[in-house]
Amino acid sequence: MMLRFIALEKTMSRQAQEVITPSTKISDYFGANVFNRESMKQFMSEEAYDSVVEAMEKGTRLDRKIADQVASSMKAWAMSKGATHYTHWFQPLTGRTAEKHDAFYTPTADGRSFETFGGDQLVQQEPDASSFPNGGIRNTFEARGYTAWDPTSPAFLIGATLCIPTIFVSYTGEALDNKAPLLKALSAVDKAATEVCQYFDKDVTKVTSTLGWEQEYFLVDAALHAARPDLIQTGRSLFGQASSKGQQLDDHYFGNIPDRVTAFMRDFEKEALLLGIPVTTRHNEVAPNQYELAPVFEECNLAVDHNQLLMDILEKTAHKHDFRVLLHEKPFAGINGSGKHNNWSLGTNSSKNRNLLAPGKTPKTNLRFLTFFVNTIKAVHNHADLLRASIASAANDHRLGANEAPPAILSIFIGSKLTQVLEDIEKRVTGKALSPDEKTELKLNIGKIPEILLDNTDRNRTSPFAFTGNKFEFRAVGSSANCAAPMIALNAAMAQQLAVFKKDVDGLIKGGKKKDDAILEVLRRYITESRDILFEGNGYGDEWVKEAEKRGLSNVKTTPHALDFYLEEKVLDLFESLDIMSKREQEARYEINQENYKLKIQIESRVMADMAMNHILPAAIKYQSTVVENVRGLKEIYGADFKTYGAEQLSIVEELSKRIQTVKSKVDEMTEERKKANALEDAADQAKAYCENVVPYFELLRYEVDKLEALVDNNDWPLPKYREMLFTK
Repeated sequence: MMLRFIALEKTMSRQAQEVITPSTKISDYFGANVFNRESMKQFMSEEAYDSVVEAMEKGTRLDRKIADQVASSMKAWAMSKGATHYTHWFQPLTGRTAEKHDAFYTPTADGRSFETFGGDQLVQQEPDASSFPNGGIRNTFEARGYTAWDPTSPAFLIGATLCIPTIFVSYTGEALDNKAPLLKALSAVDKAATEVCQYFDKDVTKVTSTLGWEQEYFLVDAALHAARPDLIQTGRSLFGQASSKGQQLDDHYFGNIPDRVTAFMRDFEKEALLLGIPVTTRHNEVAPNQYELAPVFEECNLAVDHNQLLMDILEKTAHKHDFRVLLHEKPFAGINGSGKHNNWSLGTNSSKNRNLLAPGKTPKTNLRFLTFFVNTIKAVHNHADLLRASIASAANDHRLGANEAPPAILSIFIGSKLTQVLEDIEKRVTGKALSPDEKTELKLNIGKIPEILLDNTDRNRTSPFAFTGNKFEFRAVGSSANCAAPMIALNAAMAQQLAVFKKDVDGLIKGGKKKDDAILEVLRRYITESRDILFEGNGYGDEWVKEAEKRGLSNVKTTPHALDFYLEEKVLDLFESLDIMSKREQEARYEINQENYKLKIQIESRVMADMAMNHILPAAIKYQSTVVENVRGLKEIYGADFKTYGAEQLSIVEELSKRIQTVKSKVDEMTEERKKANALEDAADQAKAYCENVVPYFELLRYEVDKLEALVDNNDWPLPKYREMLFTK
């Protein structure tokens, strides 16, 4: 055991080695590399600490004096742990994170230096924004961008660098990142939800959006990964014949984790726990070499930061164990892809039943539950197309609806028991005054909700948006995605809907209705209006596609067309009215997303052509030459009887010739379509041209190449095969 620990220790960071021994408990080192409240109390004055906590909880501004104190304390804490540099850690519209490191020291005129880090450096920096996606927001000569400290997400230490979470905006003030609009969406839902909570609990003064993500990923041996240009450059295998054994035996799911993988998991978990990321779950997923990890719920903004950070930790730790992590949504054809289920809820700062999507012990608390439950359904119904757009990507297009992930049709699963509860409310609340008996029976039924949910919260794996007992699970989010996009959409839609609900209920109360009667009457109307989005059946079936069309639900399967939903007037109005994003910012993101799709497909097309022409065809031609020599020898030996003894060999030559010719012609045709798409000026037009005219060649080429893989001598085939990559121990 000790030898195994020493082996693991060699791969851990210096900070991990300093605080973790074989007998160390997780609680002893959890968050040790985070400038959290405990560290703040130790290094800050009481005045500075109280100011930062108020900024975190209420969004107040820090004055310059306090900012200097915070910076000095943060520097002292970081340097006590060996830090030499600091960086503003931000999330540009590339999908991942960015950082520019600066040293703490400042040289002096006499050739010496001293360590410095003041409020100015903490609160704001000016990284060059010229090379980040901007969607036309900035002019060429406006290269400057600004990062500004987000005090709601604590600073942390990576290696010898203090990382300070920040927003990223352009020279003219528009958001160029995911964090700035997310913070605004969270503020909007806080305000709207708090006002609704006042109907039920006057002690509620703040509502927090919570998120628990589940991260799926694949592991591949580093040496095999290095021999696959497609995995290196695109994150997925563009070619590859299915392995005889895949996931059909269901023997990998929740199976025994291989020792080498366990060592990797223990290592990255330690790094994550040091950074305060509360990872608690690890297990084998359905596909071979596929795994999942999950943390406990956190405040949404922090959860998004932690997920972005964890994806980096996964990749860095994998290198130390001679693995490569694949976060692509569909790295291997024919087996399950990877998602990132976003478990979402709302919680209050009251001591009473904090989770707004968890039923309580009384009809009153359950009426509050129903209020937020039904309003969530209504919000998703109103903005289903926006939610579809929020999870759109070139990679996720391969996964959605592929019999392991939800379809592209947005629907909500709530289970038969809750469906019955909503139907009961709809029938009994008709707009007329209820009799005392009807009120009593309705309240009794509402009071039974916890019992109803206790053993009846089944999970429909085919539903994109499912209620799972005390939260909604947005299952359609892709594994490589930044959770911010779907969380911006969902929280904004919820904020708008709750504001409308408050207005509707207040209107009835002013008209003489009692509060509970007014709430139930509005909920009844919302239930009726949102019925089309509820679906309990098999989301993979053809019947659902037909039924969804009858209901008027969109079924947009490709990213360039799904992104068009971002430009709908009701979406533009949603974000503008809540001051989350201006129309200009939204249009810029639309252009960036379309451009990103085009570039992803362009890269895949180029890699596919390169592999076909420089790897596949040379191997096939070489093997063909070997078989031709064999055929020539058989003819010399058997003469007139050649057809009896050499027909099969000749058929192999003919099939090789046919497939080689087809691959070459399809590569040429695909290249021409790419040129036509590139000639278009508009980013959306380019993306759609790539989607409609270039992507179809991917399957055509793959089919031919995979057939060649089955024909060519294994020793001549230039790429590691699925059977080798998917069963690494």
